[in-house]
Amino acid sequence: MQPPQLTTAANTPPRRPRFASLLPDITPLREYRSYRLLWIGNLVSTSGTQLRLVAVPYQIYLLTGSTLAVGLVGLFQAIPLLAFSLFGGVLADRYDRRRLLLLTQIGLSLTSTALAIATQAGVASLPVIYALTALGAAFSAIDGPARGALTPTLIERRRDLPAAMALQQMVFQSAGVIGPAAAGVVLLTAGVAGAYAIDAITFIAAILAVLAIKAPRREAVARVPVVRSLLEGYDYLRTNPLLFSTMSLDFLAMLFGSTRALFPYFADRVFAVGPQGLGLMYAAPGLGAVVASITSGWVSGVRRQGLAVMISVIVWGGAIAAFGLIGPGAFALGLFLLAISEGADVISAVFRSTIMQTVVPDRLRGRIVSVNRMFVVGGPQIGQVQSGLLATLLTPEIAVVAGGLICIAIVGALAVATPELVAYVPAREDDPV
Repeated sequence: MQPPQLTTAANTPPRRPRFASLLPDITPLREYRSYRLLWIGNLVSTSGTQLRLVAVPYQIYLLTGSTLAVGLVGLFQAIPLLAFSLFGGVLADRYDRRRLLLLTQIGLSLTSTALAIATQAGVASLPVIYALTALGAAFSAIDGPARGALTPTLIERRRDLPAAMALQQMVFQSAGVIGPAAAGVVLLTAGVAGAYAIDAITFIAAILAVLAIKAPRREAVARVPVVRSLLEGYDYLRTNPLLFSTMSLDFLAMLFGSTRALFPYFADRVFAVGPQGLGLMYAAPGLGAVVASITSGWVSGVRRQGLAVMISVIVWGGAIAAFGLIGPGAFALGLFLLAISEGADVISAVFRSTIMQTVVPDRLRGRIVSVNRMFVVGGPQIGQVQSGLLATLLTPEIAVVAGGLICIAIVGALAVATPELVAYVPAREDDPV
């Protein structure tokens, strides 16, 4: 299968740039009712999910007092996410995505309800919490491809797709900052069971939103064996250097540029700021991501989207490398660099998502979204191991600087190996998605 034809700047009619404001472009929310409903429902349910993501490790620590037991939560989340993501992509391309999304939202709500009941009844043992956490991750692995494949079908004009992707990032990043902050108040006033119950209730908004949206009718899809369906998606990705390069760039940037595992060292040995400073180091990337998402109004005016991805990764790598070079007395600068790095990653994600949703045919979109999720999930997780190992072999400072510089070098290598990414410009902005 041949990759889609690319449009270059040479054959694209000129148009007036749309850099009207740094504020988010809310055109998709204003003009597309179904997208607006899905976005609002996702905002409410994602905020509730953040309560659960804080309550689970908190409850486990209260039960066991073990940081290892808390750390194993990540394992019970990662395995189902990776194992079911590809299967979720097949389902998203084979069945009605709206109905599939409805089922996953109900499943996630019931999972949180079970956690609330088990906690309130005093039977929430460690195996029960792990099992329900894994079940919720499995539902999320199916939910992600269905949501990712459905969203662009609710946007009628191609030019509004970057704004829609930026708004999706805003939901995720804002909830990631506001949710954990609210979780502290909820846990103090309503307890762990109350946090789970609130999470379960927030899914009602998402369920009602899915019931109310009107998705375009899809063409009938031939039912083929699951393995053959997976191979079809793999073959499409393998023969499309544009898509493969954007996914690989994100994976490698996260693999070599992830520094979170080294934050405790920098807080203790470099900046000497103690636990309070460590908390600020973990919060700074989230703040940078939120700022980037709420000042993303300019992204709709960018035509060279492939180049924008590459520049974003260069900024990410440069900020990471600079963070590794600063010393004592520059803690505020370190927080600023961490915020800049995560903000650049958000901008990269907006353009990568836009490219993916634009060039992938609807019949394959679920499978490609699921593969992308595996890249997104796998990169940071493996990156923590890589940074810890390199820091042990060399020094943490060298590991951070080297990781940032490697990210920049990877961009240069991809620019030479994949000119399609450098030259990519989307089709005419008024074309349907």
